[in-house]
Amino acid sequence: MKKVFVTGATGLLGTNTIIKLLQYDYSVTALVRKKSSWMGQESENLKLVEGDLFSDLSAHLQDVDTFIHIAAETSQDLLHYEDYKKTNYDAAVHLFAQASAAGAEKFLFVSTANTLGYGNSAVWGSEKAPQIYPFTHSFYAQSKLETENYLLQQNRDTKVVIVNPTFMIGAYDRKPSSGKIIFWTWKKKIVFYPKGGKNFVHAEDAAEGIIKAAEYGKNGEKYLLANENLSYRDFFKKVNTLTMQNPVMIPIPNAGLAILGIIGDVLRKLKIRTSLSSPNMKALRINNFYSNRKSAEELGIRYQPVDKAVEDAIRFFERKNTEIKTTRPV
Repeated sequence: MKKVFVTGATGLLGTNTIIKLLQYDYSVTALVRKKSSWMGQESENLKLVEGDLFSDLSAHLQDVDTFIHIAAETSQDLLHYEDYKKTNYDAAVHLFAQASAAGAEKFLFVSTANTLGYGNSAVWGSEKAPQIYPFTHSFYAQSKLETENYLLQQNRDTKVVIVNPTFMIGAYDRKPSSGKIIFWTWKKKIVFYPKGGKNFVHAEDAAEGIIKAAEYGKNGEKYLLANENLSYRDFFKKVNTLTMQNPVMIPIPNAGLAILGIIGDVLRKLKIRTSLSSPNMKALRINNFYSNRKSAEELGIRYQPVDKAVEDAIRFFERKNTEIKTTRPV
């Protein structure tokens, strides 16, 4: 039985990954802040360890085959690069050193597609495309790219494999994180949408991609975990169809988003936290499209339709809402 160590265990991707690892009979040790935050089932093959990304984990890394590092700071409203660097770079360096010292065969780093150059409806981005604006001005994407570059220089004794998921949708999005996009249109009578688009992937498929990369990924390689390239309008139409809604759809002018970006830049200079910024608003105006050809061919991933991802996410949100209502005091 292969043994793995996983960070980011209670997030959308981490939960889906651990559930799949257990289905595939892996022995999993997972780092959590609190054991009570784990949303999956208990298993004799799952050990939860309380701590943070800078904890001494050496006692839990003996005989670990693969260290899977998923945890990250993904907020879009932090004001300084250092706010991202501590979690996304410094912690990864610390964890890689511990994994390497313990003799782990492979360190799998979960990055983001936005460290790679995106494409458009004609030519999609790939693992070979260099990062371009607006993501060259995203503190989050910059911190992930810096970590990728560091790890790829250290892959002599411990193999390094990097996966680059696109925008993930699915169950177990407890915050929610990326699932917020569903609430943008769900149960709304009027929906304002940006004119750009992005690549969407089922969180289950991204989890499958992590496991396949751990098993078959080549040392020093990156793999995009991507599926459907959709405009925001088409994605919202999927949500509306699945939830049997028919809201009025109104496009947001690109000029309006550009103005919001400038307002956000001013607020951020005044030390006011906001997700508004020129790079973030530019990201809504582009077709942030990618290809999954490499991961499909080399790792053998079979991607599910995004409709299934949306359906699973909605069912999870409905179930979670029901649980909250039934546990409230009367």
